[in-house]
Amino acid sequence: MTKVTAILPAAGMGTRMGGETPKQFLELDGAPILLHTLRRLASCNAISEIILATRGDEVQRMQERCHQEKFHQPVRVIKGGSTRQESVATALEQVGDDVELVAVHDAVRPFVTREQVTRVIEEARKCGAAILGIPAMDTVKEVKRSSLPQDVALITGTIPRERIVLAQTPQVFLVKLLKEAFAKAAADGVNASDEAGLVERLGYDVHVVHGTERNIKITKPSDMSLARFYLELERSEAHPV
Repeated sequence: MTKVTAILPAAGMGTRMGGETPKQFLELDGAPILLHTLRRLASCNAISEIILATRGDEVQRMQERCHQEKFHQPVRVIKGGSTRQESVATALEQVGDDVELVAVHDAVRPFVTREQVTRVIEEARKCGAAILGIPAMDTVKEVKRSSLPQDVALITGTIPRERIVLAQTPQVFLVKLLKEAFAKAAADGVNASDEAGLVERLGYDVHVVHGTERNIKITKPSDMSLARFYLELERSEAHPV
């Protein structure tokens, strides 16, 4: 069976949350968001191991927490970098030669399902590179902001919605392909907001597997209210009255 390593970059500060606690360590139903996300990934039998790249001062605490959880896959906790890209690059260096696929998942997307993770892994196994994504529902405008107040922009064009998807994670790639993309980015001094962007630079096709709106990325205070709602919704779906 193909070995799949999941990487969770979780060393960020989460400044958009506005508090002192990084967003991945905020508590949701009595546990850090990061732990909820780990549980989701660990529930997927297609994943062979997990590498968690976190803040240096959190490594020992997260090692102990993962040990308490008794995940059926091995979980390695390492010190990440100052950016998402640096954290993933550091984790990639720990991926063994016997691993074929790497799945990178946002530490603050705790509502991804086992079925979604399995499906995007299956697609990447066939084509080499696949991500989860959802269609854009709103009309998308291209704008410029020069010489305008901070809260104002000028529309320069309308992008057809059928050409737009909103990228989610996991993003899954052949190990050799992702390592090549990271090496090229490092050589060129390029930073991207996701791994697919680095792979696209090499000219490779990246497939999009349809995700769901529930697979939210918790980045701002209002997202916590939505996360609590989804948690209660999942409980009611699992135990209908």
